[in-house]
Amino acid sequence: MRKFLLFMAVCLASMSAKAQWQPMSNLTIFSDDGAKFFLILNGERYNDVAETNVRIEELPNPYYDCKIVFEDKSIPVISKNALMLTDPDGNVQDVTYRIKKDKKGKYSLRFYSNIPVQQNMPRPSNCAVYRFGTPHNPLIGSNGQVYETVTVQQTTTTGGDSFGMNMNVGGLGVGMNINVPDDEVTTTTTTTTTTTTSSSSGGFVNTPRPRPNDGGFSNGCRQPMNPRDFADAKQTIAETAFEDTKKSVAEQVVASNCLNTAQIIEIIKLFNFEDNKVDFAKTAYDHCIDRNNYYKVVSAFVFDGSKAELNEFLRNRR
Repeated sequence: MRKFLLFMAVCLASMSAKAQWQPMSNLTIFSDDGAKFFLILNGERYNDVAETNVRIEELPNPYYDCKIVFEDKSIPVISKNALMLTDPDGNVQDVTYRIKKDKKGKYSLRFYSNIPVQQNMPRPSNCAVYRFGTPHNPLIGSNGQVYETVTVQQTTTTGGDSFGMNMNVGGLGVGMNINVPDDEVTTTTTTTTTTTTSSSSGGFVNTPRPRPNDGGFSNGCRQPMNPRDFADAKQTIAETAFEDTKKSVAEQVVASNCLNTAQIIEIIKLFNFEDNKVDFAKTAYDHCIDRNNYYKVVSAFVFDGSKAELNEFLRNRR
C-alpha cells in the first residue's frame, strides 16, 4: 500500500510540474577566441572555475546586469547594464552573447543570436550550465558531466503514516503529503543521492564520442543522431525565422551530436542563403560519421561555385 501511494505521489507531482511549465529566458555567453572568464549576473558569480562558455537557464526577468571578469587579469573587466533577454515584444528568449575582440584588441560583449524558448532546447556543447539563483552549483560541467540531486522524505506521525515528497522539476518546486490511517509509528528518513551521468544537449541526445580516429570512425563518432531526436532538431531549425539565428541553432545541434551525410544534407536544405549552406557543410564535416560519402553534400548546393568551394575544402582536409 505504501509503495503504491508513493508511486502515485511521484506520478501526480510529475504531471503537475509538466502542466505548469512556464517559459523563462536562458542566457549563453561564449568567448570568441577562447579567453576564459567568470560570469557575474546581478552581483552573483556563477562559475568558480574560469570557462570559455557559460549558460544560465530559467531567468525570470527581462533584464540583468552582467559583468565578465577574465582569468587573465591583464584583460579589463566588461560590464553590461540591462542585458536584454527578451525580444522587442517582451517574449522570453534563449539568447546568446559573445565576447569578441575588435581590431584594436579590446574585448566587448556583443549580441549573437536569440530564439524563442521551448522545453528541452538543445544546449551548446562544452558549456558549463547553471540554473538562475543557484551559483557555484552547475547542472552540467564544461566537461560534459550532469549533476542531479534527488531527495525523498518519509515523515513520522502517531496513529498513522504520512508520506511527504519535495521535488524540483525544471526549477519548479512541488510538495505533496499523503496520510494513511494506521496504528504504526514511523521514523523520519531523508535520503539524498547525487549521480553523475554523461551529458545531453537539451532534448537532443549527445552521441558518445571516443577519442578522434578511434577505430577508424570520423572524430570518434560511431552512431548518428537517432531519427526522433533528429526530427525534433530539424523542426526547431526550420521554425526559426531569421537566417543567422537558424544557422546558429543548426551549429549548436551539430556541435553536440554526430550526424550522417543524409542528415547533414537535410539540414543544409533548410537554409535560404548559399553562403550559410557552405559554412554549415564545413562545420558539420567534423561531426559526420561517414565522411567517405561527404561528396554527396554538394547535391544540396545550387551554384557551381559553392560546389567547388566545398570540394576544395574536402581536398584540404583529407
